[in-house]
Amino acid sequence: MKNPMLLTTLFSCSLITSHVLASDNTAKKQLSPGEIVKQAPANHWQAIDPNNTLYIELDSGRVIVELNPLLAPNHVEQFRKLAKEDFYKGLNFYRFVENFVAQGGDMLEKRGVKTAKKTVKSERIHHANASLPVTYLKSGDGYAKDTGFLNGFAIGADKAANQYWQTHCPGAFAMARSNDPHSGGTEFYIAIGQAPRYLDKNLTVFGQVRQGIEHINTLKRRPVTDEKSGTFDNTINTISLASELPVDKRTPLLKMDTSSSSFKALIQSRMNRPNEFFIERPNYVDVCSVTVPVKEMN
Repeated sequence: MKNPMLLTTLFSCSLITSHVLASDNTAKKQLSPGEIVKQAPANHWQAIDPNNTLYIELDSGRVIVELNPLLAPNHVEQFRKLAKEDFYKGLNFYRFVENFVAQGGDMLEKRGVKTAKKTVKSERIHHANASLPVTYLKSGDGYAKDTGFLNGFAIGADKAANQYWQTHCPGAFAMARSNDPHSGGTEFYIAIGQAPRYLDKNLTVFGQVRQGIEHINTLKRRPVTDEKSGTFDNTINTISLASELPVDKRTPLLKMDTSSSSFKALIQSRMNRPNEFFIERPNYVDVCSVTVPVKEMN
């Protein structure tokens, strides 16, 4: 005859084990990226500095670019001056390569600068005196020994050498140039579609589109820039610095603090997506697959 005391004990242990496992699974349940963003507390968000914010005004709407003075201070200062000069008023996006870049500026080279410089020395790689507070991913990739996020920007790095650069993720804002690495000055491009990472460290990336990339993606594919006929497709109405506009004309934005626990949880959720749809979870994510969340300030 079976021992009733033993059966009772085994049954009780089974219940306890099941309860512990259920509790453990609940505790370990990973939030989706959307849930993480929604639940992020107020102190995990940062206001984007109006003095580092460009507004590109197109017929279709406003494109908002955050500039990156930490890694490319001279390029940022150059564009602040160009914006204050209203250099881009009436110019256009004259080059559009599908899933690559949209390039804008003064294609006809008719417009002179005033307070800005004609060219700016390349800042394609930032050489720091000490290590910077980067939120690193678990590994680098084929384009960088180390990758991660610094002050809201996706970056590549060589930690051992204290070298840092912004990566060509979709929406990257960069200086166009000729073969001379120091020939850039007024012409810019925005990476669209995919991430042309092979351009990393070859050109200076010094900003990121934070809102309005859809206006860039819908530009005319074969723009005409013809001075004789007065035809300028993809017209830039103006590029202005947010800090130069009245407060009621600005679009204040918040970005998630990339050093916060919320952003680190977002990285984990992108590495191993928790949705039931996914069968394989690689425990890996590349730096351009984690978009820094941005929202309008209430």
